[in-house]
Amino acid sequence: SVFAIGAAKPERVQQVSMMVGGDRITVPTVVAGNIAALTGIRSAAAGVTLSRDKDFTPFEAIRHYSDPVVTVAVEPKSMKDLPKFIDALRSLAKADASLQVTTNQETGEALLAGMGELHLEITVYRIEEEQNIKVSVSPPIVVYREGIQGSNRGHAFEGKSPNRHNRFFFEIEALSDEVVSALRNGDLGDGPVRSSDAKETGNKFGEVGMDKDLMRKIYAINGTNVLVNDTKGIQGLHETRELIIEAFNEVCKKGPIADEPVQGMFVRLTDAKLHEDAIHRGPAQTIPAVRNGIKGAMMRAKTVILEPMQKAFVSVPNDWLGQVTREVTNRRGIIEDMPSEGDVTTVVGVLPIAETFGFSNDIRAASQGRAVWNTENLGFEMLPPQLFDKVVGEIRTRKGLKPEPNPESYYSD
Repeated sequence: SVFAIGAAKPERVQQVSMMVGGDRITVPTVVAGNIAALTGIRSAAAGVTLSRDKDFTPFEAIRHYSDPVVTVAVEPKSMKDLPKFIDALRSLAKADASLQVTTNQETGEALLAGMGELHLEITVYRIEEEQNIKVSVSPPIVVYREGIQGSNRGHAFEGKSPNRHNRFFFEIEALSDEVVSALRNGDLGDGPVRSSDAKETGNKFGEVGMDKDLMRKIYAINGTNVLVNDTKGIQGLHETRELIIEAFNEVCKKGPIADEPVQGMFVRLTDAKLHEDAIHRGPAQTIPAVRNGIKGAMMRAKTVILEPMQKAFVSVPNDWLGQVTREVTNRRGIIEDMPSEGDVTTVVGVLPIAETFGFSNDIRAASQGRAVWNTENLGFEMLPPQLFDKVVGEIRTRKGLKPEPNPESYYSD
């Protein structure tokens, strides 16, 4: 029997196997240096430490630095397969930490978010072939981000509550790459920051180049976004702290341009005017005021759309080099390098993930099946301005919104 560290009770290993290529060979023991496979441990998931000792110190958690950037909706073709389909999704999510499984609350469809088209194709293949469940799959959708390009420092935006008795003033700017990297690595924490922890957290931000005195006033961290209370002596503000953080989290989840997640944003609450009676500054008043204040400040500071990028390494015989480079550049790709070794050249290119759908088949066709390639995610870069209106319109229309984002003035009404 073994413990999955954190589980309440031990579980019995039913079978020990060793992985050899795609095959699983049953063996009595597995020595170090091999890939072991254990069956029967239902509470295990990717990244969990297994031990015979319940109190064993687990290995350091596996960190996944790439966010899922492509989403598809999946549903079983036969409703009788639904229970088996749900179990299959649970198993896949446990085995693959880079796969996100959620449910569309409006349609009930399962949404699979992964690292790219190929990642999701393999996931769907495993559902159909390993679990014997035939599924319907929607066309893939790229996950974009919203980011800050400028700043409205010195020109705070005022967000008003519906009753007009409460006002919040916000200034917004982009965080530096160093701070964003530290946030993504988990070095600075995440979630609401307690007052008792604010000094320590502020000092950590000071180590990555921010004003530690300002950062000691931190309210919350959401992913790679930060909220700071930079006001002085506002009576009753502490009573609205949780509501301010809730509204901040809402904006981080859905930005003003296309309802896409926000990243790399530094929000400063610079002033507030609150009604003296707490009943007039409850959730129904404070949350809309803060939400509109942050969104209006984002529009004033200039919010942009960020698209996910991917680096591709395509090794191809020189006879087909021209066709492969043409395939990369036709997809808004930029060729960074083309090292050669004998009769084979490796094309190193950077492409937007939105342009990579069908890339596998087209590369095979362009090279008559002789190309070998792999990819790695590169994070997000600003969408070219000439594509902004088209992409934003497509995203908003897909979500049932009017094609154009609301202007800054919308959030001050």
